[in-house]
Amino acid sequence: MINLFKLILNGELYAPEYLGKSDILMAGEKIALVNNDIGKITGIPEIEEVDATDYFVVPGFIDQHVHIAGGGGEGGPVTRTPEITVSRLTTAGITTVVGLLGADGITRSVAELLAKARALEQEGLSAYIFTGAYEIPTRTLTGSVRSDLVLIDKVLGVGEIAISDHRSSQPTLEMLVKVAAEARIGGLLGKKPGIVHAHIGEGKRGLALLFDLALKTDIPVQQIIPTHVNRIKRLLSDTVELVKLGAFADLTAGIYPENTSPDAVEVCDALAFLMKKGVDIASLTISSDGNGSLPAFDDRGNLTSIRVGSVKVLWEDVRKTVLNETLPLEKALSLITRNPALILGLLPVKGTIAPGSDADIVMLDRDLNIQKVFARGRLMVDRGFPVVRGYFEN
Repeated sequence: MINLFKLILNGELYAPEYLGKSDILMAGEKIALVNNDIGKITGIPEIEEVDATDYFVVPGFIDQHVHIAGGGGEGGPVTRTPEITVSRLTTAGITTVVGLLGADGITRSVAELLAKARALEQEGLSAYIFTGAYEIPTRTLTGSVRSDLVLIDKVLGVGEIAISDHRSSQPTLEMLVKVAAEARIGGLLGKKPGIVHAHIGEGKRGLALLFDLALKTDIPVQQIIPTHVNRIKRLLSDTVELVKLGAFADLTAGIYPENTSPDAVEVCDALAFLMKKGVDIASLTISSDGNGSLPAFDDRGNLTSIRVGSVKVLWEDVRKTVLNETLPLEKALSLITRNPALILGLLPVKGTIAPGSDADIVMLDRDLNIQKVFARGRLMVDRGFPVVRGYFEN
């Protein structure tokens, strides 16, 4: 039996701003009360108490770029990655996930993606999707990006649209603007953010299309959010200028020079560089690109190897930024809680710990290891191990 009421006592609360020692009352799936001395509550039957002494209590993580229904395929059908399991997400501290398609919009479909999002939600998480895939014209469920946004509750935007990549459809500015316009009006009509989540590869054009969109069209620059901008140094340099125009940008965890490219910039170093250049942390997010394929190509574009991305790199990289003092904990947490919640239109329900928000909570030990995870009030992870597994998990 799942107790309706849970009381987290004496935790050091980051909401993600630092609030000091606090108690948190969960009522069903919601946060009912946050106070520095709730103490013993009388008159509530079967309240479950959780001692958070010596723990940091933080919002559940939001990963806005996960191939939940599988990805890959660049090496043929055998290299299609499998669907992700709920415990892989929760043990990484992820309580809210946004699924998307990638290079393979042929054997993968938006319908399949939507079904997987609904499955994860039934298993205890909060899940959303981006309609579309790499190519333009892109894949949809109802016939257009606009109608997907208006008619399908789980659709928050379109992506990942590939730019500056040999696997992209080599879009022109006109093609990209049409997608962004569809996303914008669909977002307005459906009361959604309607963002375009743009995959940026290592191609020669870099962020040129996004600068053209910002400077030559009426589409707000915040409409298109580039991801993977730390994959090579010149992209990161261009990101500084794009953010100064008002854009947001998404860094990808798990990118390291030793396993990606000698010119890659890992999240910790990327953040240090961007802050040194005057970029406001509020303009940045981090995602994992988890469960997608990580292909490597030679100079002629031939596939040389392929791996499956992990969602665990999300917290691993954020944790590293805190341990090496690149960012304090509350600033680092905002990159995977409040910032993406704001961009995705999910704040204040997601991305924070406050009365009325969803009861998505991660408890960290003093070494910043994940110990407990609550998703919508339900304990999913205890002592670092999953206590809730998916339908077909052993």
